[in-house]
Amino acid sequence: WDDLILVGRAGTQNLLSPSYLFDDHDGHVMPGGFLLGGLITRAAPLVWFWPALSLVLLQLLAWLALLRTLHIILGRRPVLLVPWTFALFTPLGLPGFAWWAAGLNSLPMLAALAWFCGDAILLVRTGNRRYLATGLAAFLGGLLFFEKAAVIPFVGFAMVALLYYVAGERDWLRTVWRRGTGLWVSAGVLLAGWVAVYLVVVDQQRWSWDLTMTWNLLRRSFTHGIVPGLVGGPWQWQRWAPASPWAVPPTTVMTLGWLALAAVVVVSVLRKRRLAPVWLAALGYAAVCQVPIYLMRSSRFTALELAQTLRYQPDLVFVLALLCAVGLCAPNRVTPLLDATRLRAVAVGGACALFVASSLYSSWTFLASWRDNPTKAYLQNVRAALADARVTSSAPLLDQEVDPLILQRVAWPENLASHMFALIRDRPQFASGTTRLRMLDMTGRLIGAKVTWVRTIRPGPTPSCGYLAQPDSPVTMPLDGPLLPSDWTVELNYLANTEGTITLTLSDGPETRVPVLPGLNRVYVRLPGAGDAITVRARTAALSVCLASGPVGYLAPA
Repeated sequence: WDDLILVGRAGTQNLLSPSYLFDDHDGHVMPGGFLLGGLITRAAPLVWFWPALSLVLLQLLAWLALLRTLHIILGRRPVLLVPWTFALFTPLGLPGFAWWAAGLNSLPMLAALAWFCGDAILLVRTGNRRYLATGLAAFLGGLLFFEKAAVIPFVGFAMVALLYYVAGERDWLRTVWRRGTGLWVSAGVLLAGWVAVYLVVVDQQRWSWDLTMTWNLLRRSFTHGIVPGLVGGPWQWQRWAPASPWAVPPTTVMTLGWLALAAVVVVSVLRKRRLAPVWLAALGYAAVCQVPIYLMRSSRFTALELAQTLRYQPDLVFVLALLCAVGLCAPNRVTPLLDATRLRAVAVGGACALFVASSLYSSWTFLASWRDNPTKAYLQNVRAALADARVTSSAPLLDQEVDPLILQRVAWPENLASHMFALIRDRPQFASGTTRLRMLDMTGRLIGAKVTWVRTIRPGPTPSCGYLAQPDSPVTMPLDGPLLPSDWTVELNYLANTEGTITLTLSDGPETRVPVLPGLNRVYVRLPGAGDAITVRARTAALSVCLASGPVGYLAPA
């Protein structure tokens, strides 16, 4: 549903304002993502071709950046296809590409990570300062889209250091630090500045120190996510709308994943020397890249399925591919059985083919899990209904929440129709009051509505009038019971002597301005707040309004 949050924010805020660019978006700081998403939304609101195209282009950019770095490490060796095939097809990267908001987060960061690593290697190898500038630019670009890009300098240093270690460089750590000092120090300064921005923007109360749940989530991410993904799993997904799918790998693919991992470890140790730090780096990153996320989002109420969504695994895919390339540069042991032969080529090619087939099957089941998504049909129906409503009536449409299967209340105020459809031109105006009550049903059709009787305005004390509101004498209308905090709808029956404006306020809530017309009329008002009474004030000189009893509640089909 994050895609629709981006749409709502882009339609109601200034794209260049700090409040828009530096919003705490569920713990994410992504000004670059907001700006790019806002520009696309403003250009073609709710036309999903352009977000889809941006995802494809960003994914292509990330893959090409990875291919460049693999080529820098391995040269034009056919074995380069092994890590690149893994990165291209593994389902571990699917959730980072499946919807727009996720792609705006992760894909630029992946491109930046791969490019930075390539530039770091070239800087240390050649000493050309151009790679310092382009590497820093890539790092800054990654930070603008995803705060997780903070790992990029550390990954870059580790890749260069490990590459020199497996190549047999005697003083490998000092050499890498000395030759790349400018890049490492500059990246550290940039990172420190970004951390300061992040701490200012993000609510630090999100952090949890539930270490038991964090460990359970981390363990589940390995058993149900990473390990099955090594062989193209998980094969099966589950989804409860409107949430994203999570992996539910059968025992078969989990077992195959562990067996494949064990086989790769054994074969690599038998064939290559100096690989222990490479394997430790892979294990360490697989854990470290997830722990901050789980510390921020875990509690004793957190579902373990959070670890199975694989939302934060795409960067692990790129790191594993790069580490694989580094490992392939390690010197060989004397193992004639594993020397290059036609049989070995067939075995490697067959394993890659099976991996691709397994991954494509997981991708197909992932796509199938989204087929019950009602969003596309809902948005199409709403656009058609709004266009028709504009033609058939001049009355504004009472602002209201969209169906919770499209966007839930936790996304307020972006779940309001006035936000989601702000950029649609062919529609009636959204307002806090209307003379014709209509609502959007769960399919997006616009139907007649009524106000449910959750509470009732008690009859007023003034004979033949009820409650009399005038500019110098506001009136309080008691309800027959208290209202909890919510966005309520009031059916207000009134008699006014002239055209003007009144304001309505619950005991605990903001004022809502409502226009009134002369004569006996009815207006429906959206009134946020809580309490057991409604205060009415006349805001126009010489305006007198008599107010009668009526319901206060929610919208329901008439």
